Amino acid sequence: MAFCVPAFATNVTVVGLFPGKAVVVIDNAAPRTLSIGQKTDQGVALLNVDATSATLEIDGKKQTLEMGQHFAASGASGQSVNLAADARGHFVTMGQVNGGAVRFLVDTGATLVALPASEAERLGINYKLGKPGLSRTANGTTPTYLIKLDTVRIGDVVINQVDAAVMEGGLDIALLGMTFLNRTEMKREGMMMTLTKRY
Repeated sequence: MAFCVPAFATNVTVVGLFPGKAVVVIDNAAPRTLSIGQKTDQGVALLNVDATSATLEIDGKKQTLEMGQHFAASGASGQSVNLAADARGHFVTMGQVNGGAVRFLVDTGATLVALPASEAERLGINYKLGKPGLSRTANGTTPTYLIKLDTVRIGDVVINQVDAAVMEGGLDIALLGMTFLNRTEMKREGMMMTLTKRY
């Protein structure tokens, strides 16, 4: 079935940042590199870039997107986010926990969203009020506390009341585990993964 693609982009994801340039995925097409001032046929222009984010004009509106962050123009259905794999095939993305910025590794093998204790402390989470337990890691057994996070956000996908674990050792990066991922529909195509909120 043939259909017309509108002139304006619907989805934009930032997958690379370099001095004066950003690599973006537009409407799930192949990644392309834009220089500052360059504008695509889909109406996406790169206005500025720094070490952590790119400022773009999308459909005539100014948007600042961090590495891995996704923008869906109005009219896009549902809450979804596109993630790009890194050179090792891992999906690492910036997100938010209870409104604070957190760097996540997508881990379908993790039962829970998991935070290092240092991240929980930085976010002001009094995790020691949670249910204590022990977890086995590659470096041995570590104290763990089961808690519930108010919100976990990745791009446009916001999940409320997420069961999580805070680990006092053996974890260098927050894990986006199945208590978040189970509430999304995951689709992977090559080096891109799309998460769409289900409930």
